[in-house]
Amino acid sequence: MAEAPSVLANGLRAYGLIAAMWIRSTMTYRASFVMTAFGNFAATAFDFVAILLMFSHVDALGGYSLPEIAFLYGAAGTSFGLADLVMGSMDRLGRRVRDGTLDTLLVRPVPVLAQVAADRFALRRLGRITQGLLVLGYGLLVLDIDWTPLRVLMLPLMVLSGGAIFSAVFVSGAAFQFIAQDASEVQNSFTYGGNTLLQYPPTIFAKDLVRGVTYVVPLAFVNWLPALYVLGRPYPLDLPQWLAFLPPVVAAVCCRLAGLAWRAGLRSYRSTGS
Repeated sequence: MAEAPSVLANGLRAYGLIAAMWIRSTMTYRASFVMTAFGNFAATAFDFVAILLMFSHVDALGGYSLPEIAFLYGAAGTSFGLADLVMGSMDRLGRRVRDGTLDTLLVRPVPVLAQVAADRFALRRLGRITQGLLVLGYGLLVLDIDWTPLRVLMLPLMVLSGGAIFSAVFVSGAAFQFIAQDASEVQNSFTYGGNTLLQYPPTIFAKDLVRGVTYVVPLAFVNWLPALYVLGRPYPLDLPQWLAFLPPVVAAVCCRLAGLAWRAGLRSYRSTGS
C-alpha cells in the first residue's frame, strides 16, 4: 500500500520536470509563444461568437438566456482548458503505438503515463483557459444570482472537478488506443466533442443523449448539474438536487477507473519489434 503514494509522487515529479523542460523551450521564443497563445485564444473564441450570432436572431435558446449559456460555456471551457493543458498530449499515444516510439518510454525508470501526458507540454493552451474564464466572468457579472455560501463554493468545485473528469476521459481514450492504435478521433469525440456539448443547455438535446452523459460518460457533472444548481434551474431528467454536490466524487471515481483502464491497456501493449 505504501508503494502507491511513492509511484504517484514519482509520476508527479517526472511530469513536472518534463513540463518544465518544454516550458523553458517554449519561452526561448517568447514572441512565438504570445502569438500561438493568442491564436489558441482566438480559435476557441469563435465557438462563443457562433453563440452570439444565434442570439442576434433569438432571445433564448432552449429556454436559456445568453448570460446563462455564457455561464455554462465558460464553466465547461475552463474545465476543459485545464484538462487540455495537463493531459492534452494523450491523443498522440496512438501514433507512438503505431511507430514503436512508445518503447523508448517503457525503458525509462519513470511512469509511462507521466511521460506521455507531459510530452510536448503546450503552454499556448493557456489561451483556451483565458477565453473560458473571460466568458465565465461575463456570465457571472450579468446574471442576477442569489448567492449563498454553497453557490460560491460550487464555482471552484465545478471547475476543478470538471477538469479532473475531462482528464480521466483523456486517459481512458488513450488507454483505448493501445487496442485500436488509430483512435484519436474517437477520443476527441468525447473530449473536444464533450466540451462542445456542454456549452449548450441540456434542454436542446434528446433525453437519451442527456441520460448517456449523466449515467454512462458522466460529463453532465462537469457543468450541467452544478451550474443549474447555481442558476436555480430545474435539473434534466428530474434528477435530485443533491447530485449537484457529487462532482468531486464522480471525478475521483472517473480517475480511478481511468487509472485501471490505463494499466490494462499498458499491459496489453506489444512492441512493434522494430
